[in-house]
Amino acid sequence: MTTTFITGANKGLGYETARRLITLGHTVVVGARDAERGAAAAATLGARFVRIDVTDDASVNAAANDVAEHEGVIDVLINNAGVHGPHGDPSDLTGADALNVFDVNLFGVVRTTTAFLPLLRRSPDPVIINVSSGMGSLVITHDPSRIESSVVAPLYTASKAALTMLTTQYAKGLKDIRVNAADPGYTATDLNGHSGPQSVTEGTDAIVRLATEKPGAGSGRFIDRTGPIDWSSSPKAPTPA
Repeated sequence: MTTTFITGANKGLGYETARRLITLGHTVVVGARDAERGAAAAATLGARFVRIDVTDDASVNAAANDVAEHEGVIDVLINNAGVHGPHGDPSDLTGADALNVFDVNLFGVVRTTTAFLPLLRRSPDPVIINVSSGMGSLVITHDPSRIESSVVAPLYTASKAALTMLTTQYAKGLKDIRVNAADPGYTATDLNGHSGPQSVTEGTDAIVRLATEKPGAGSGRFIDRTGPIDWSSSPKAPTPA
């Protein structure tokens, strides 16, 4: 039986991922900052709730200790918690704005991953999935045919680009763990005012795929629901003299 811990799992992509994985036989631990909403979501799903605020070291460590006491092991860690932050004209952005977004979207992943590594290493096939975004892809955000190229969300996009790079570095450094990033795509969630054309089920396809792959499936990948995606342009060949 596979045991999976998901951050930000009280609604949206996290909740739908939990629902789908439970249907597939996973034991899911629902992580969320809001205790009331998290407990309600877990009760509806038939899962166990553990409070976790990914911006707080003590909260993250307490969550890991709770899981160690109850489940004893984590096979899959899904770093899903995220915030959007300011969008539009970046003229008034502040350092505090940047810290708030990166604290959840990037630093929170570092905190959670570090705290849960001992539990992951008790698994015969440990997996980390970071929920990134095509909005952090240099290729996609420069492609005029993609809706992502028309969105101005400086801190969200920068944090997701950083998260994808962090994923590749974890994949290189953690040889005993599969570490990959998933792009849900433009999905209708609270994050975008439910404006996305994809359903939350479609938005969780890539996450669920990574969570249910067989051992040896590969590490350091960035995928969406259709398969591997480009994060940055390939180096150009030198121009002949």
